[in-house]
Amino acid sequence: MSDTPFGFGLPPEEPEDGDEGKKKDPAGGGQGSGGQGGNPFGANPFGFGALPGMGGPGGADNPFAAMFGSLNPNDLGAAFQQLGQMLSYEGGPVNWDMAKQIARQVVAQGTPDGTKDASVGPAEKSAVQEALRLADLWLDQATSLPSGANVSVAWSRAEWVEATLPAWQQLVDPVAERVGTAMGDVLPEEMQAMAGPLIGMMRSMGGAMFGQQIGQAVGALAGEVVGSTDVGLPLGPAGRAALLPLNIEAFGKDLGVPSDEVRLYLALREAAHQRLFAHVPWLRAHLFGAVEGYARGIKVDTSKLEEAVGQLDPTHPEQLQEALQQGMFQPEDTPEQKAALARLETALALVEGWVDAVVHEAAKTRLTSADALRETLRRRRASGGPAEQTFATLIGLELRPRRLRDAARLWASLTDARGVDGRDGLWEHPDMLPTATDLDDPDGFVHREHLDFSELDKMLGEAAKGDAPKGDSPEDDGRDGTGGGDGKE
Repeated sequence: MSDTPFGFGLPPEEPEDGDEGKKKDPAGGGQGSGGQGGNPFGANPFGFGALPGMGGPGGADNPFAAMFGSLNPNDLGAAFQQLGQMLSYEGGPVNWDMAKQIARQVVAQGTPDGTKDASVGPAEKSAVQEALRLADLWLDQATSLPSGANVSVAWSRAEWVEATLPAWQQLVDPVAERVGTAMGDVLPEEMQAMAGPLIGMMRSMGGAMFGQQIGQAVGALAGEVVGSTDVGLPLGPAGRAALLPLNIEAFGKDLGVPSDEVRLYLALREAAHQRLFAHVPWLRAHLFGAVEGYARGIKVDTSKLEEAVGQLDPTHPEQLQEALQQGMFQPEDTPEQKAALARLETALALVEGWVDAVVHEAAKTRLTSADALRETLRRRRASGGPAEQTFATLIGLELRPRRLRDAARLWASLTDARGVDGRDGLWEHPDMLPTATDLDDPDGFVHREHLDFSELDKMLGEAAKGDAPKGDSPEDDGRDGTGGGDGKE
């Protein structure tokens, strides 16, 4: 793939001559101007150039204009040859190579406030490492879970993109796969056998369009996040605690809180997430599985897709792009889908609520601004940013802990009633955790007796060992004799 997929050039606000580039933006909606109607990407979200005569002022409505340039009839052959190369993608449901390149272009373009990405200097790296080291010391007194970070790093925005794309792939591919299947299903059955090349082209185009959209959203989110766990999911590599100094500075700019306190509070949150994901071995798979389970119940709005496919024209692929951008996904109105959504929202709330409670316990007597920072982070997670809203449109899901405050109160009550060990012991097994109903009645859950799953596992193991045929001992097959595992799988 070339360095400029789909004929992308540099975004309009990344000129060689500095601020002069803003005056040359044909769409007038780049990130330097903040876009239109609250859209962080502006009226022309991909920075495409204009194709004369193709609708709108200067033809800016055509998203392939940058590729075709000032097209004349003699250039049609070359243009369609380039289009053929563009559609030759044969990978999965999302063109992730394209997504990465576009995300990096968005990062290079900078955020709406004019902040450009930059490499992290030695002083910033040292400050982040010290903050994460101190955060782990404070957390030792607030939770029984040991440190979960083997490495502490300071990332630039571009480094965050590189490190988190594998996790986004795991989140988005299930939904994108449904779109790819739906693109073939919208054709009449009698036509599908004859339309193999067309279906392949549509799926390649769908992968390209998803790659564009995901790349845009990941690039924009890179300008908002302050660590690797901001959305409540472990997006970075396991055991690697990460903070983004540039975004931390922007986050604390108007808070009136010393920068050292802001950095340390955010380090506490990052380190707390790392402890949870490192020492609750089933949690990562549980969260991503909940997202995938919800995605399986999403239905594609085939009316929008049929309209886009019916008007499919190699020189006018924007109909399909617009269908993706406007959102084609609706959750199935079934008990199974509602249960999947409840499981996901409860899981996100429990993770974020535990982190909120533990960090507050560690910080309240040490940081004078702990209460203010806590409330700021709660509101930030509740409202979400523009990039989170983009993902909600793309995958039909908002990764927000809607019941964060309820979950935080429940974990705090558990600490008072059962102590730190009793509270954290609930993470031993997913069936021991509070449910959505428990969030409605936290007192009832706090004072309810819970089955000790370690004893249950021991009983099951002994029963299995006693029922084993002679000569079928643990030594014979290499098992440890427990029969049922450790209860964490």
